[in-house]
Amino acid sequence: MTNEKVLLDPTSESTPSERSLSERPETMDGLTVGLLDISKGRGDIFLNRLEEKLSDSGIKILRFKKPTFTKPAPIDLRHEIASKCDAVIEALAD
Repeated sequence: MTNEKVLLDPTSESTPSERSLSERPETMDGLTVGLLDISKGRGDIFLNRLEEKLSDSGIKILRFKKPTFTKPAPIDLRHEIASKCDAVIEALAD
């Protein structure tokens, strides 16, 4: 068995670029986790439940929302998330 992971890029790149996984924290203790709602239908339902579970574990949660799912997050929103959070979970749902 191999530990190799394959990440499929859903964009229309004609030649996908190679990317390595970001380093993962060993534990969530003491981290601030951002939950990003991309504004697709019912993504907030998933994030609400996830927030409950993570908060029950003592993890600090910050919530963010993109203005629309049709465009990338505005640069100021990305900067805010990067400066305030140790990790981010993004909701994709319909």
